[in-house]
Amino acid sequence: MRGPARPSDDRRPRRTLRAAWRGAAQRPERRRPLKPEYYRRRWRGFYGALKYAAREKQLSADPLDGASDRDWKPPEVVHAVDRRRVPNPKQVGALLEAVRKVGRTQGPRLVAVFGCMYYGMLRPSEAVNVRKDDCTLPASGWGLLEVREVKSAAGKQWTDDGDVHETRGLKGRPVDTVRPVPIPPELVELLRAHLDEYGPRPDGWLFRTYKDGVYQPSTLWRVLDMARGKAFTATQAKTPLARKPYDFRHAGVSWRLNSGVPPTQVAEWAGHSVEVVLKIYAKVIAGQDRVWEGLIDDALGD
Repeated sequence: MRGPARPSDDRRPRRTLRAAWRGAAQRPERRRPLKPEYYRRRWRGFYGALKYAAREKQLSADPLDGASDRDWKPPEVVHAVDRRRVPNPKQVGALLEAVRKVGRTQGPRLVAVFGCMYYGMLRPSEAVNVRKDDCTLPASGWGLLEVREVKSAAGKQWTDDGDVHETRGLKGRPVDTVRPVPIPPELVELLRAHLDEYGPRPDGWLFRTYKDGVYQPSTLWRVLDMARGKAFTATQAKTPLARKPYDFRHAGVSWRLNSGVPPTQVAEWAGHSVEVVLKIYAKVIAGQDRVWEGLIDDALGD
């Protein structure tokens, strides 16, 4: 959409649509195919722009209405999580300790953020937005996080106030929805230690940079990349294992599912539908036949 503009009411609609489909499917600077999920996001944006143009009378009609003769169709999106990306609990523990050792203050400030993604199954944009009032942190035992908002890094050009981040409600949920998430003692301890060391901001936010700013996604990626070098062997570091901050959330959901928590409950805590949980984590929870057979045997009294 940032390239040379075509007249909005092109007299060659089919040719223009074909060019748009090809453009949405490739990286303009390299002419390489995009990943299917990224293509679909670009296509939704293009489709929305045409709808808006038609509504504002910049187009006589949406040229995509009824159009079905695409020259190219993207491959189906692979929804299931790649098992190679999901660290086990021991590997997560090693990564959290490695994060703590990144830099003098940067890593220590972010340990609890990564902990929220794993132990609390929070998305990165939810984890950086936790407030003190959202936390119930007893001296011992399980605690509770109440997830209310996200800090999405939309970019200065896309926000009303020119700020990089935009505060939004929970993904796919009605306004003012609150998602309660029980958290284990390990995360309670991380959050209490963070509060003791750094305290909350006057407005209640837990996680901010030493300059009192909101963490950029690139910071989480950079710190994780350095932590992987400390926690993993050279061979492991070359694999997809825990390469993305979001993989901590995948690991947290997988951990609960493999511990026997019903998918309906995990979906509620993670902010997913049951269908999405079963679709995304189908491969991760596979291979548990012996566990279920043992439970069935116990139920049958064998």
